[in-house]
Amino acid sequence: MLLWLCLCWGFSASAAQPDSELMARYLEEQLLADYSIAEQVARRVPRQAKFLQRLETRPRMSEFQVRSTIISRYAFTTVSCTMVNSGSEAREAVFEMQIPAAAFISNFTMSIGNKTYYGEVTGKEKKNSTDDKERHKKPPSPTEGRENGYETFKASVFIPRKMQARFILHYEELLQRRLGKYEYTVSIRPQQLVGRLRVEVNILENSGIVSLEVPPLRNSRQKGNGKAEGDVSPPPSTVIGHTKTLAKVTFNPSVVEQTRIARNGILGDFIIRYDVSRELSVGDVQILNGYFVHYFAPTDLPPLPKNVVFVLDSSASMVGTKLKQTKEALFTILQDLRPEDHFNIIGFSNRIKVWQQDQLVPVTPNNIRDAKKYIHNMSPTGGTNINGALQTGAKLLNDYIAQNDIDARSVSLIIFLTDGRPTVGETQSSKILSNTKDAIRDKFCLFTIGIGNDVDHKLLERMALENCGMTRLFQEDEDAASHLKGFYDEIGTPLLSDIRVDYPEDDVEQVTQNFFPNYFNGSEIIIAGKLINRTSDKLHVEVTASNSKKYILLKTDVAIDLPSRNDIRGVPGLEDGKGDNNYIERAWSYLTIKELLNSRLKSDDIQEKDKLMEKAKSMALAYNFVTPFTVLKMKEAGLHSEPPQEEFISPSTDGIGEKVQSLQGHKAPPGIRRGQDKQRIKISKTSADGDPHFVIDFPSSKFSVCFNIDGEPGDILRLVSDHKESGVTVNGQLIGAPAPPNGHKKHRTYFSTITILSNKPERSYLEITPKRVILDDGERLVLSCGRSAVVRSRSLEVSISAYSNITVTIRDSISFVILIHHYKKPAPYQRNHLGFYISNSKGLSSDSHGLLGQFLSHEVKLLQESLNTSHHKVGQNQTEALKANPTNTLKVKGRLVPVVWKQRRIYNGQQEISCWFAKNNADKLIDGSYKDYVASHPFDTGTSFGTINSL
Repeated sequence: MLLWLCLCWGFSASAAQPDSELMARYLEEQLLADYSIAEQVARRVPRQAKFLQRLETRPRMSEFQVRSTIISRYAFTTVSCTMVNSGSEAREAVFEMQIPAAAFISNFTMSIGNKTYYGEVTGKEKKNSTDDKERHKKPPSPTEGRENGYETFKASVFIPRKMQARFILHYEELLQRRLGKYEYTVSIRPQQLVGRLRVEVNILENSGIVSLEVPPLRNSRQKGNGKAEGDVSPPPSTVIGHTKTLAKVTFNPSVVEQTRIARNGILGDFIIRYDVSRELSVGDVQILNGYFVHYFAPTDLPPLPKNVVFVLDSSASMVGTKLKQTKEALFTILQDLRPEDHFNIIGFSNRIKVWQQDQLVPVTPNNIRDAKKYIHNMSPTGGTNINGALQTGAKLLNDYIAQNDIDARSVSLIIFLTDGRPTVGETQSSKILSNTKDAIRDKFCLFTIGIGNDVDHKLLERMALENCGMTRLFQEDEDAASHLKGFYDEIGTPLLSDIRVDYPEDDVEQVTQNFFPNYFNGSEIIIAGKLINRTSDKLHVEVTASNSKKYILLKTDVAIDLPSRNDIRGVPGLEDGKGDNNYIERAWSYLTIKELLNSRLKSDDIQEKDKLMEKAKSMALAYNFVTPFTVLKMKEAGLHSEPPQEEFISPSTDGIGEKVQSLQGHKAPPGIRRGQDKQRIKISKTSADGDPHFVIDFPSSKFSVCFNIDGEPGDILRLVSDHKESGVTVNGQLIGAPAPPNGHKKHRTYFSTITILSNKPERSYLEITPKRVILDDGERLVLSCGRSAVVRSRSLEVSISAYSNITVTIRDSISFVILIHHYKKPAPYQRNHLGFYISNSKGLSSDSHGLLGQFLSHEVKLLQESLNTSHHKVGQNQTEALKANPTNTLKVKGRLVPVVWKQRRIYNGQQEISCWFAKNNADKLIDGSYKDYVASHPFDTGTSFGTINSL
């Protein structure tokens, strides 16, 4: 054995590359032949393989797969990794994945042996003294180690001997357009050779895919644009196929191909760049399920003139490569300035040096030559006076704008570059920010660039955010010049200024940022929002902007009903369940959270910062996003991983009214759908459920009254109307279904939507369907009915029991329960629908009305019509004797209503009740007629019987 080892080492020393390939081929054969080790790791392995295993003490990665689907620039990515411990003792396995810093993690699960752990997104608690003691319990985190524009997600576990572990990570991001391309990047750094490695990316762009390219692997993010000189071909084993709107790209290297790329298993970044078809118009507006996203990126416009001041750090810390690369980049940038542009240069250390005092000079050959000489002669010395440099640059640009007859449609900007922190002059970040904002006064934009690891990233980021700019961080390396030039290219060609995108106020709400100071060539403006008017068939869009030639006003009407165009069900790559997601809604939530985070970063008001944090946290919990205010915690799943396979998933009344102790928007662990050991909570029988069948319970009279309403599909029934007093209204919309064979009805109707509105103490509404709950109390939350959740505000609480029921409590004195009826395999006459139950009506006024509400504060009397036509009040002890009498009568508000005795089942058939039934659409039982209770729209809040208002 020792001789064999020496021979191996000798061969490796004399011919490293052949040895590497031979070893890789051998390892590939062993991995493929022994791939079943993922299921049965205890099999015999050859002696040579055992030798390799002794050399390799860490668990082996048998599989690494990345599957992504990009739909209209929104990317869903799933990373799956399997590690096998074939050793004789437990070993630690570390799963690491670098993800874009702009992405949000949306899910994470681990399976170790026969145990499964799922990630639970929870709100971060404020730090306290006990936090330090618990740091050893830190959950998987996406902030463990940063690289330029990327974060490292890391999770480690111990795998028992002869067992495997599987990690599945989900994250989402909205791709940004830069330099005319969207770039999607997958980090492939398994740190070892992998038996089965595969990356699959599916792209769906209804606008049409153009210029799709897959460059060589980028081994370092510090290499500019990632293109190797003289090599633009895709990585080996890459397969590309696409139609006009669909593309599929796969990367599936064998172990031999992997070792040719990198022997240590760090292959690099797999990159896809593409663009979509576009034209000068209002852009691409996509609408789906009440949400819209608007992409605006016009082309073929003449550039705007620009007035630019370059503010460059020349302190002692810039000595060497940093200053050299900065100078090289600026030489190229100066050469790219246009004849209509004006510019100046400021160098700063502890002293501020202005190239051309009190002016911006036009772009001429002589001025460019002199500027290059000035930059060439800059030498690093002294400290870093950031505040003084920015004040000088802002004054220079402000004076130039005020004193010169410049083109009103030109774009003014400062490009600020530094490699350090303030050490001279004003050094307090808050003062620098305040001084900079006061100096700029929203008249132009500030773009910041940080080089190296010593910069104050938060200071640069906030300076740019507060002054309508962008920031970039670059590492100190041999390609910094390429980075700087690339960033300038992004902002060097302004095409439009003062862009405003407007939609009718009555049609949309919760719209993200819709005013933009500038639009640069190759970028894209994205706005998202939600629709108010669901009945409209179009959305009016207006874009106003300026360019170098004229003032632009673009108008169009976008069709809203485009299900076939925007429906993503059945799209390749979404078979894992993501196809059920409304990708437009998730893009809206992504943008909204990003804006909340940026607004908080810009704010100096503590109360405002806390409010913005709570909004961002609440939305992140609703959409299951890991953000700076939420954290991923691991929980062990239950024993049962599949729900019962009964034909009808019946809603349970177990735990109705209890608080479900789980998170907004988070999936309940498998196996806990039915709380069989919980005490059943008894609620009122007053309800509207089924076809629909109405039941009113009169506890003091010790009997119930019931009736049917034969409505028309699409009718919206007012169930509770107390808008004037308690501020509460409940409406239910009917959906139709064919009648059962041999039935007496022409069709059936069920409640497809329940809308609950409240305007006290503040306006809020709930829209509930069998699939989801929409809560809007100033901010919008969308919760799945398949996920247990609790949402609380000052006056409202919504508790969802997954697949079962929703409890709504208003001001602790009004409670409604909505049962979810879901058919796994519905018959033709069955529809998924809702049942509505009133569990607490104390907070409703005596003037409340509606099909159910009118009886909450009134009593009815049961009469018997005797042979001598006199009426006698009937007590409970006489009820049994009256059941068989066909001439029983109810007295309601002075009206006589004939009734018959019936049995009804409520709570989805789980309880049988007896009631007095009023025929003919509750004729004479209810005030007026059935038609008086049909609302005009789901948000109709008729203040009293016969009148209509809107919230």
